[in-house]
Amino acid sequence: MLPRHLRLRRREDFEAARQRGRRWHDRVLVLNTLPSGLSHNRFGFVVSRRVGKAAVRNQVKRRLRAAIRVWIPRLAAGYDIVIIARPAASDVSYQELEAVLEKLFGLAGLLVPQNVDAVP
Repeated sequence: MLPRHLRLRRREDFEAARQRGRRWHDRVLVLNTLPSGLSHNRFGFVVSRRVGKAAVRNQVKRRLRAAIRVWIPRLAAGYDIVIIARPAASDVSYQELEAVLEKLFGLAGLLVPQNVDAVP
């Protein structure tokens, strides 16, 4: 589970990110972002019944939360981010889900360059 301060919890926050934010999509996921002015990002996940039955939806949500934990230190701060799973999300592996997230974060311009020590 993500810490409480990193989660979108109010319906109004989800709707604002989806209506006023920018959107990027793939066959597996849709990424909505809205600048929030906070010093950290907040994440929300939407996995509808079209993705599958309860066990499948819960598995997709667990995989998304695990993948987000990996990406938190690599993302620019100050955004509300809503990730919507499409029905194809139930058919992909965790590694594919993480790769799709990387692609969408790159398209959204949220990836912060890693500090790579130059070796002469």
